[in-house]
Amino acid sequence: MAEQQQDAVTGGAYLIRGAALLGGAAEDLLIRDGVIARRGRDLPADGATVIEAAGLVALPGMVDIHTHLREPGREDAETVETGTRAAALGGYTAVHAMANSTPVADTAGVVEQVLTLGRAAGWVDVRPVGAVTVGLAGEQLAELGAMADSRARVRVFSDDGICVHDPVLMRRALEYVKAFDGVVAQHAQEPRLTAGAQMNEGEVSAVLGLTGWPAVAEESIIARDVLLAQHVGSRLHVCHVSTAGSVEIVRWAKSRGVNVTAEVTPHHLWLTDELARSYDPVYKVNPPLRTDADVQALRAALADGTIDVVGTDHAPHPSEHKECEWAQAAMGMTGLETALSVVQHTMIETGLMSWADFARVTSAVPAAIGRLEDQGRPLEAGEPANVILVDPAARWTVDPSKMATMGRNSPFAGRELPGRVVATFFKGHPTVLDGKLNTPYRYDSDPQDRPETAPAGRH
Repeated sequence: MAEQQQDAVTGGAYLIRGAALLGGAAEDLLIRDGVIARRGRDLPADGATVIEAAGLVALPGMVDIHTHLREPGREDAETVETGTRAAALGGYTAVHAMANSTPVADTAGVVEQVLTLGRAAGWVDVRPVGAVTVGLAGEQLAELGAMADSRARVRVFSDDGICVHDPVLMRRALEYVKAFDGVVAQHAQEPRLTAGAQMNEGEVSAVLGLTGWPAVAEESIIARDVLLAQHVGSRLHVCHVSTAGSVEIVRWAKSRGVNVTAEVTPHHLWLTDELARSYDPVYKVNPPLRTDADVQALRAALADGTIDVVGTDHAPHPSEHKECEWAQAAMGMTGLETALSVVQHTMIETGLMSWADFARVTSAVPAAIGRLEDQGRPLEAGEPANVILVDPAARWTVDPSKMATMGRNSPFAGRELPGRVVATFFKGHPTVLDGKLNTPYRYDSDPQDRPETAPAGRH
């Protein structure tokens, strides 16, 4: 693909030649000094490393609004290093790291630790998500303002994995984040309706004799929270929407002008509760896989904009937490390295979306929700060079043992998927070339990116 040379020779300049920008006409992109220097046809190389990209699609780097990196505290499941390697290979240039680590990311100190780990790794931009409540216990608000003012500049807050089920506490959180343009990302699950739940409540759960997880447990929280967000005038984000009813509630809220956004996971765009008949715990996830009717409703909602973004909910687990009886297994699936391919299969190859639409739901809008000013930008001269190249014609079979993530719990294991990330440029530096990890970006090479130049945190 590339006439490979060292950055020292080229000054970090790359000419991407003949890529289909957002799936449209073929053009060249000249990347120099971390930005897109020029866009056009037949651009001169001027000493840059040339990447022949005919047949490839150029897209803005993907932004995941919902990633579990596990570190600190659960390094047996994932680390920031391994998780962000997976992210780069999957086409991501930024991820939002959820707060349910050990210790919980509920203070300025912990979110700054996650930020530092991300910068030390250098594969993608790691943006910590702050907890809404102390210890995810749902009893008192965490240090939202301190995390917002910290060096991590947290703007997304979530107790993901646990619902903020107290309406008074949820209202206070929504009111608090308005002061710094933050957003509360809710894991919509009424705990009293899901006690002991193992899978979607329906025909399959009845046949298998597993405690059902009713759709109303999700839908009732979303209905409550959009009304709270409307009352307060604050931003609400709904994590991993999984039911057709939830789609209708979000659609209704948007029609009333409520400032709500919603995400769907790749696995909820494809897989159904029928897979639970295998009793294979790889298909156990929160929220659970639903019915085919729900899948079709989610696809339509993503296509028409009711659902705003795709979030992976990448949730790696040690093998012993998945290779056990269904009832004892942990909930969650990996997703960073398969998301692009699954969305291509479910949305682009079905004609529901274009590659330009893909860029909107995987890059531009998630970056806007997280207030990431240098991510999700257009492929235009002067913009930050967070760019990926995708081979849409490629086909590959998912083998979890060959993935960069430590988690082996991919629900797509053994499936043939379309599309493959060929190159990932993060801040103009190629973290992935020829489909393989290259080298990480080094923050100390750019004074503007050195941690000590950022605002000091309040502790």
